Amino acid sequence: MSAPISNVRPDPDSVLVDIVDYVLDFPIDSTLALDTARNCLIDTLGCGLEALTYPACTKLMGPIVPGTIVPNGAKVPGTSFQLDPVQAAFNIGAMIRWLDFNDTWLAAEWGHPSDNLGGILATADWLSRSAIAAGKKPLTMKDVLIGMIKAHEIQGCIALENSFNKVGLDHVLLVKLASTAVVGQLIGLTRDELINAVSQAFVDGHALRTYRHAPNTGSRKSWAAGDATSRAVRLALIAKTGEMGYPSVLTARTWGFYDVLFKGNEFKFQRPYGSYVMENVLFKISFPAEFHAQTAVEAAMTLHAQLQSAGKLVDDVKKITIRTHEAAIRIIDKKGPLNNPADRDHCIQYMIAVPLIHGRLTAADYEDSIAQDARIDVLRAKMECVEDAQFTKDYHDPEKRSIANALTIEFNDGSTFDEVVVEYPIGHKRRREDGIPLLVEKFKTNLARRFPIKQQLAILDVSLDQARLEAMPVNEYVDLYVI
Repeated sequence: MSAPISNVRPDPDSVLVDIVDYVLDFPIDSTLALDTARNCLIDTLGCGLEALTYPACTKLMGPIVPGTIVPNGAKVPGTSFQLDPVQAAFNIGAMIRWLDFNDTWLAAEWGHPSDNLGGILATADWLSRSAIAAGKKPLTMKDVLIGMIKAHEIQGCIALENSFNKVGLDHVLLVKLASTAVVGQLIGLTRDELINAVSQAFVDGHALRTYRHAPNTGSRKSWAAGDATSRAVRLALIAKTGEMGYPSVLTARTWGFYDVLFKGNEFKFQRPYGSYVMENVLFKISFPAEFHAQTAVEAAMTLHAQLQSAGKLVDDVKKITIRTHEAAIRIIDKKGPLNNPADRDHCIQYMIAVPLIHGRLTAADYEDSIAQDARIDVLRAKMECVEDAQFTKDYHDPEKRSIANALTIEFNDGSTFDEVVVEYPIGHKRRREDGIPLLVEKFKTNLARRFPIKQQLAILDVSLDQARLEAMPVNEYVDLYVI
């Protein structure tokens, strides 16, 4: 007969305690992290503004009950909506992620840490407007940048050594976790309340990766992070009421996260929490493509120019070999029909074929009007992915963190082009000097999609000035983006 399970409430799991102590006590004094966070902020908001040009995204925007306006609520950039912080977080989070164009973190688990901005910005804006209404001081944008750095760090450090996709869970679990911790700190939770909130994030239901993979790839992957960061705001607010938490949510035998969802394994950690993730985050600057394909698209653009120069057509291509890393093969190596834009922007063959044919890859290139070009599927059928063990090793190397792809084209006449290898995409830390000016241009392009020139210049004026941005009240900065 087995021994009875003790009903003595245990101390909180160390993973919960470490997250909470980091959020509450760790000082952010890295100039590099703060500067990168500012660039991350403008890039992330710019991605959201571009998404607002797509009806499939905008149909999800606004209040749950049409016409609802929340006094002192959070405003949604690029719109006229003013919502409660939970729904505002969903709106901002969904528009940020819609086009798969915001930042990326690649490790044992990949993801997009700027997805957390939905909850952070919505909460900070709501708190600021409420504070002003009560005659108190609002939060500043430095508070938002610090929140972003800490959310990036929580999501990214757990992702370094722990693969959630291998047990079928989606990476937005980490968005919910990181957002809960940071939002909880913003709304003033005590240490015990914040531990309770983070435990609630783990005990919560978690999204499956079903919507990211064939044959079910679909548009939920574009709003799943918005759902996760909005849920985080809700959980933090629940904890604020004094609602209890679950201290051994990870380690409890039989019923804990590890036993139920992680095959009995405990989390592993490569490094303590600091500011490493923000400092090393990857920006999607040139192409709205799943990040494991970014270097493949760069290589395809080079090959397009060579095709033009040599007077060759895509019809002349016999075979294309894609030398790549294991994660790319597992996630975006797809054969057969592609059913929608969400399917296409997670297919490495599609993301190579379009630039080979057209010399570009934009968000619009995933739409049906472009996808119906028969040449795309003809080229896809001629492509083969082959894992390169060194590429896979360098992908996981914390000193390199490369995302390498190499393309070789063979032609019907027996000739070939030299292999084109790209190890580090333009958004990589190793290419910041080249990348940041392009990131700023991307932001300017996205501002122009939504605002008249005077409003564009007002946003740019403060957004490109680190000191001014950090000192600006959150509500004043968000107001710059109101339609």
